[in-house]
Amino acid sequence: MDDGAADSGQHEFEKLMFAISAQKDIHAYEIIFRHFAPRVRSYMSKLAADSQLAEELMQETMIAVWNKADRYDRSKGSLSTWIFTIARNLRIDAVRKEKRPEFDPDDPVFVPDAEPSADNVLVAQQTAEHLKAALAGLPQEQAKLLEMSFFEDATHSVIAKKLNIPLGTVKSRMRLAFAKLRLVLGQGDDA
Repeated sequence: MDDGAADSGQHEFEKLMFAISAQKDIHAYEIIFRHFAPRVRSYMSKLAADSQLAEELMQETMIAVWNKADRYDRSKGSLSTWIFTIARNLRIDAVRKEKRPEFDPDDPVFVPDAEPSADNVLVAQQTAEHLKAALAGLPQEQAKLLEMSFFEDATHSVIAKKLNIPLGTVKSRMRLAFAKLRLVLGQGDDA
């Protein structure tokens, strides 16, 4: 087919699209459908391994051609370019849907944590008791600093202001408190 015949055919298809757009001419649509549907199906078959999906996408494409006929603008490209762009975009949408993960209620993210075992509860209680005993063995000013820092989430600067003592004193008392706790808790592990 030479360029003159191709241009003539293209011009005829454009007239048919105008008839579909302006008058919802079903006869014009049938001609467009008979010409382009097999080509779109073939295109989709090359892109999609599933022949049923290719058929569905071809049908969606041709429905879009009917519904969007008034949006065709020949200055932006040929009719076949417009139709195959619709087809390509529908295929991209289908791929996105395929890649969207399904919700799996058994996914560990959605399964609540198991109740702690009796052994773990016992170990946690013993550790807490051991830590309380170690804190009780600290001088009162060091224990107060640890309590404010860890249980009240106070910064060293805030502690210094609340207790009206220098920031350096807060830091050195904290270091001393940690050193004593390490010593006491470290000895407890050896026994």
